[in-house]
Amino acid sequence: MSATMPGRHHAKADAMQERLEGPLAGVRVADFSRVLAGPYATMLLADFGADVIKVEPPSGDDTRGWLPPVDAAGRSTYFGGVNRNKRSVVLDLADAAGLAEARRLAASADVVVENFRPGVMARFGLDYAGVRGSNPDVVYCSITGFGTGDGATLAGYDLLVQAVGGLMSITGEPDGEPSKVGVALVDVLTGQNALAGILLALRDRDRTGVGQLVEVNLLQSLLSALTNQASSTLATGTAPRRMGNRHPSIAPYAVFRAADRGLVIAVGNDKQFRALAGVLGASGLGDDARFGSNADRVAHRDELHEAIEAALAAASAAHWVDDLTRAGVPAGLVNDVAEAVAFAESLGLEAVVELGDTARPPHRSIANPIGLDAARPRYRTPPPELGEHDGADWLPRT
Repeated sequence: MSATMPGRHHAKADAMQERLEGPLAGVRVADFSRVLAGPYATMLLADFGADVIKVEPPSGDDTRGWLPPVDAAGRSTYFGGVNRNKRSVVLDLADAAGLAEARRLAASADVVVENFRPGVMARFGLDYAGVRGSNPDVVYCSITGFGTGDGATLAGYDLLVQAVGGLMSITGEPDGEPSKVGVALVDVLTGQNALAGILLALRDRDRTGVGQLVEVNLLQSLLSALTNQASSTLATGTAPRRMGNRHPSIAPYAVFRAADRGLVIAVGNDKQFRALAGVLGASGLGDDARFGSNADRVAHRDELHEAIEAALAAASAAHWVDDLTRAGVPAGLVNDVAEAVAFAESLGLEAVVELGDTARPPHRSIANPIGLDAARPRYRTPPPELGEHDGADWLPRT
């Protein structure tokens, strides 16, 4: 027994160290992606311990130049939002030496991520087929705008995908023009799908020892995210229309105006509606046959909306949010982004993390949204300067 105990203790120590470093400790990611979808996915991997090496051209990731706004160090906040915990190396793929190093990096990686147009990486021998030749167990994630078939030549910009993917057709006021969402939401959704695909492929590799190609694209990510709006279209053959902030299947579920500002009321069932009527002191709402069921309320949503706003005009939005929340009615202020962060922190959520070193001002960043009770994300380094890790000992892995 004594001969085996030290080994068991050492194994436990190693496991504990890996847990402290994160569940992805030891996973090397060669990140050839830029802008948003790919960098967002690789940042989430890095938060849980993956060693992400961000490969940039001499001009840098495009988003380094997307400014203003800038942070305290004068750097693009767009770039800073999705590139913490990474190392940056500059490799010119059009240069023979740079391309050779890029191939060596890809050959050493557990995961390769890229979001060039289809065919670009193949020209450099850095597509899945090329990398797999020297790295057969690699998990290779390719992010495109419209897939690798007839849509391969289309530029995958978020605004374009929001338009052709149907999202803009259901966003905006009924009598207004189609509107985009106020953030590059399709890129973010695609980044989350890339993260999920990479983790699924790594899990499958744990079982089989074999890597594989992971493909995600912006258009299918958006179509999947349309959920109930897509399913209703498929079932009825009728495309939904823009309804502003109202819901096609639930009422009252919208933005309402109080005495001073807007608030959201999101009633999901009859019990909540009766509670709403009680808080508003409008017993007639609860007794009105037009509003007896959700289907009735949807059919008479305009009259209902008018009646609710008439009652809300008596007090401030904050007053009504407090009273409605106590009564179990989902309600909240229409916050700006700063107010939203403060609200999350008031609930005890870790909304913001701060990273920095002695050479640079602190970098504030929104926390990773994934919570694991035994392996929390770690925020080690701020977004890297361009080429900050050139010449570092990152090739090859032994």
